[in-house]
Amino acid sequence: MDVSQFIRANFPLSPAPSVPEIVVHKAGPKSGLWRLAEADAAFGNPYWAYHWGGGLALARYVLDQPEAVAGKRILDMGAGSGIVGIAAMKAGAASVVAADVDPYAVAAIKLNAEANGVAVEAALGDLTHTEPPEVDVILVGDLFYNEELAASVARFLDRCLAKGIEVRVGDPWRAFLPRTRLRLLKEYPGVDFGSSPDGELHSNAVFAFG
Repeated sequence: MDVSQFIRANFPLSPAPSVPEIVVHKAGPKSGLWRLAEADAAFGNPYWAYHWGGGLALARYVLDQPEAVAGKRILDMGAGSGIVGIAAMKAGAASVVAADVDPYAVAAIKLNAEANGVAVEAALGDLTHTEPPEVDVILVGDLFYNEELAASVARFLDRCLAKGIEVRVGDPWRAFLPRTRLRLLKEYPGVDFGSSPDGELHSNAVFAFG
């Protein structure tokens, strides 16, 4: 199966909630995610196919505060759909690498960047056990939903801070967020993963990690 062709055909482009400047391919009732699962035994959780509150908040933040990324080299970590990296490029970033562990997310990032007319390098891999990348700012959306993952991400970000890299985190106040390490920059009411379109809005926040 041609994954990119399948996403184009079955995941319609639509403006992102809270970030209407950006369109992304997202799952709908007729998207047929089960067909991807049937075609690939290694198919994982399709987090890239849904909106996440922290990513929406980070995207909104960098568009409203372009000085946070303008002229800088950016890593969008755990990028999912790539919305944060796309927002950074629209806000004037020098370059963006959007990394995710899911090859389907990488395919979606490429398609979404193309749909928004920006150049984003989509990279496959788990960065948490690597050396700090050659970037100026790391944008981390929604990676503190699991205790083990949260600890691994925090250790990686500490190594990055030691190299002088700035870190911004987007999250709707999940349980494993390292709150003592964060300084609140902005909050936005909005949807989160699992929200119904007309459901309760969450407080999606952006923090400086340090």
